[in-house]
Formats: sequence, structure tokens, C-alpha cells
Amino acid sequence: MSVKHPIIAITGSSGAGTSTVMQSFQHIFRRESLKALVVEGDSFHRYDRLAMRAVMKEQEALGNRNFSHFGPEANLLGELEQLFVDYGSTGSGKVRKYLHDAGEAEPYAQEPGTFTPWEEVKPGTDLMFYEGLHGGYADDKVDVARQVDLLIGVVPTINLEWIQKLHRDQKMRGYSQEAVTDTILRRMPDYVSHICPQFGRTHVNFQRVPIVDTSNPFMARDIPSADESMVVIRFATPRGIDFQYLLSMLHDSMMTRPNTLVVPGGKMGLAMQMIFTPMILRLMDQKRRA
Repeated sequence: MSVKHPIIAITGSSGAGTSTVMQSFQHIFRRESLKALVVEGDSFHRYDRLAMRAVMKEQEALGNRNFSHFGPEANLLGELEQLFVDYGSTGSGKVRKYLHDAGEAEPYAQEPGTFTPWEEVKPGTDLMFYEGLHGGYADDKVDVARQVDLLIGVVPTINLEWIQKLHRDQKMRGYSQEAVTDTILRRMPDYVSHICPQFGRTHVNFQRVPIVDTSNPFMARDIPSADESMVVIRFATPRGIDFQYLLSMLHDSMMTRPNTLVVPGGKMGLAMQMIFTPMILRLMDQKRRA
């Protein structure tokens, strides 16, 4: 953790909606005139797209049908931790980009599914903002979570997460339902062992819960909308949170436990801005004082 160079991390699995959450933070950064270093978790995958496919086939031939990006072996978690350490102490570190599609790859004259070269972080940023799978990761060798000043989990109920992934991968990436289902099953052991534990280390969790029937996610025609959902917000340490103010501003909200607020799904973005704006300003005030 760092006073001079704060780090905010959003952690959540593929299809969890972390990219949507990222937009709320971009609004905060723009409104408060903060320059953030944005780091995508995909840039710390160990293998590019073609190499990952090859390694998965090799692992499957060896009897390991569960090799996935959810596990540490497919990621550069030591390098991610080192980036967090370096940024926290000096405001610098090494980063790269993963080029997801042709649009992202074209300016670099590279193929989609590849990485740009490593380069030093440019000076002058106010804070780091990480979004990806492993912002709260920790084991006996690597402790990424320890370096984070504000750690946020984004966790839809599991069936909703699957629905979102099925629709995204089928409609946007052209995968068959069978292929997406196979990916879900392959990742499950790593999800249980390496993704779920991170949500026990977060400072705040956001869990979107549908209020429509999602009992069979593999036959759902539509993703439940924000108005068809509630969002459960859990604070690890509720001290300093003005729950009465949040309840008065976020209509139709309620508290279900002393550290838990439930808001309508459509209010999630507003809730995030109301909760995290003072937290970020507090980090910036500590930065200035240091």
C-alpha cells in the first residue's frame, strides 16, 4: 500500500461486468481532474492467444483439462505484484497492453491476441487503476492484494455471470454455446480456488442479483436488465460510511446487515460514485500531505 502513489483495483471474473464498473470510475477521475494509470489484467496473461491455445492442448494431453486464465500458472502474477510495488514506491513500473481485436491491434501494426512490448510507466499520474482477474490475488509466494489501497470486488450471482458470458461470447465473439460451456467448466476449479478467495480480501464488494428467473442460464434469451436486478454492497469495514445519507439519496434501498446495503440495479453507477468519490478524495488528500 502507498500514500504517495495510491492503487485502486477492481477484481472479478470474465463476464462479471468489471468493464461497466470501470466507466463509473472514469467519471470520477474526469470530474475530479485526476490522471489515472489504467492497467488491464489481460496484459499480465503469460501467453498470447495462439500460445495459450497450444498450451491448453498440451495440458489436456497431460490430463489437465482445467488449465485456464483463472489460475496462477497462466498469468504473470509475480510481475503484477512487482508493478504494484514499484508504482506504490516510485509511481513507475513496467506495463504492456493486450490487443483484444483488430481495432486495438491496428495502431501497433500487430495481430489481435498479442502483447505490445513492455515499457516504463510515464511519469505524472495521480493513481493507478487496475481492472482484471487477479487484483486481490494472494498465495504463499505472491501477495498482490497487500499492495492495493482500495480493493473492490464485482461479483454477479453465478448464474447471472454465466448468462453474461454466454451472451457476450456468442454474440460478440462468435463462439458456440458448447464452446462457451466448455470454457465455464474448464475454469471452475480455478474459479473456486483462486477467484472466490479474492472477494474475502476486498474492501467493498458489489454483487448484482437478478430478480427474474435465471435457474437455467443456458436457455436464457436475454441478460437480466439493471431494472430486473438488485445490487448487494458489502463493506469490509463499515466505519466511516454514512449509511443514512446513502439510503436517503438511493431511493428504494435498504440495509440487510450492519455492513450491507442493497440498492436497485439501476442505481449501481450512482451508488459507486457516491461511495467511492470521498474515498478517492481521501487518498488524494493523503497523497498531497505526504
